[in-house]
Amino acid sequence: MMLRLWKWYQNCLAYHPVKTQIISSGFLWGIGDIAAQYITHSTAKRRLQLSDADADFKINWKRVAITSSFGFGFVGPVGHFWYEGLDKFLRLRLHQQPKSLRFVATKVALDGIIFGPLDLFVFFTYMGFSMGKNVQQVKEDVKRDFLPALVLEGGIWPIVQVVNFRYVPVRYQLLYVNIFCLLDSAFLSWVEQQKDAAWKQWFTSFNSFKERGGQGRL
Repeated sequence: MMLRLWKWYQNCLAYHPVKTQIISSGFLWGIGDIAAQYITHSTAKRRLQLSDADADFKINWKRVAITSSFGFGFVGPVGHFWYEGLDKFLRLRLHQQPKSLRFVATKVALDGIIFGPLDLFVFFTYMGFSMGKNVQQVKEDVKRDFLPALVLEGGIWPIVQVVNFRYVPVRYQLLYVNIFCLLDSAFLSWVEQQKDAAWKQWFTSFNSFKERGGQGRL
């Protein structure tokens, strides 16, 4: 069964690479959001000690659809052209040897500096507007969520991408990323749902401290 599914995916990827990545990204980001909702619900249940009647887990399908649409509309198409283009740029324009230490390190660095922050910024902005928030509210959400997510992801994704760029053929790098996007979408959705959690406020207070310090030196 799994072998037939894998062959079917290979065939779809060969003939319809962009469509395949768009569909798989949307599907995985939707599943990731359901997982994030369940994690958030379970955490609140334990913290607030909800009764059995209040503790029933109900999926917010509107939110799932919104998050899934982010996978369809951004992660799938942009991710496809990003990874394909990044590989061609390093090989053909910079003439770097594929799978060499320099080649992998450059890919990881560019992915972390360009695509990672862009992905986070678009995600939190899109989620805010999709939930009916105004520009000011979205700006506050991005300010609250962006840095914590960037720091936490910064410790995981470089390791993931080293393996990806070193050992996974370019044709399947997007599949590899999409599998981890299942976990990443759950994580980002969870971060967004945490609102003004205490651990986020630490980042905010740290930024405020730096700003006050910078003003004091002027």
